[in-house]
Amino acid sequence: MRFTFLGTSAGTPTAQRNVTALALNAGDSRDWYLVDCGEGTQHRLLRSHHSSAKLKAIFVTHVHGDHCYGLPGLIASANMSGRTAALTICAPDGIEQYVLATFAHTDVHNLRFPLNFVRSDAPNFYYNDGHVEVSAIAMSHRVPCFAYHIKEIPPNHIDEAALDALGVPRGPLWHQLQLGDDIYLESGERVAAAAVCCPAWPARKIVVGGDNDQPDLLSEALQDSDLLIHEATFTEDILAKVGPQYMHSTAAMVAKAAAAAALPHLILTHFSQRYRKDPSKKAKTHSVAELFSEAREHYQGNLLLAEDLKSYQLEKDKSLNEL
Repeated sequence: MRFTFLGTSAGTPTAQRNVTALALNAGDSRDWYLVDCGEGTQHRLLRSHHSSAKLKAIFVTHVHGDHCYGLPGLIASANMSGRTAALTICAPDGIEQYVLATFAHTDVHNLRFPLNFVRSDAPNFYYNDGHVEVSAIAMSHRVPCFAYHIKEIPPNHIDEAALDALGVPRGPLWHQLQLGDDIYLESGERVAAAAVCCPAWPARKIVVGGDNDQPDLLSEALQDSDLLIHEATFTEDILAKVGPQYMHSTAAMVAKAAAAAALPHLILTHFSQRYRKDPSKKAKTHSVAELFSEAREHYQGNLLLAEDLKSYQLEKDKSLNEL
């Protein structure tokens, strides 16, 4: 699983960071997924290897502008580029209305491809396209907001010896089994795919959190995950000054939740504009290193701070490497 941070800033962009968006690939396919789409996301994509023609689905965590204002522009540009494949947009209530109203009032008509809106705030929300399966977890924020639990669906490894012993002729029937479909032999005997196939490698699983001031809400999902990508808008001292009304997490809050779940990898993102890579004493800005230091006090696993346009890969052995 490969992912690229297209924006890591909270609320507003900075000179170094754009607002929130994350591109994700699963497996070797050129198809990819987008989690959130802040303003300017399509500009960031121009500096990546991702094509709007291969975008399979967009998952939006909530309706705040730094997570969704880039949607109309990205969709319109994909239309002008000749995209014809349907695009699925999984999002809570409000996103479909926002996109369609923007198009209606800006003379965007006759899209060449269908937009399939799916409510991720529905109790039975579940996405599965054969490459990934995605579920939503309700977060605690000022508006309905969700994290996405994204699980890879590895290809099946087929037990050739077992199939030969069962007398299954090589060819299309083997392919059907590898796709997960049960088959019937000429004798009428049923061969279950689950009995002769297994995943080629253990599925990789990540949680991408939306804005949220209660990371413990993810505790169950984290028990079944390899990586958490979560906002860390403030350090504890800044939260004490600004107050809890914005309903964001500190680096310490997220780190404690990751440590409690014994999670191997944690990447913090969505940093307040007051945190800079090279802080200015004159402008009284803070360093992103403060976020790292605070998180490290509580979490001893693999800890990283997201940076715009930086890419990572969660390997089949569950190690995490920068690309």
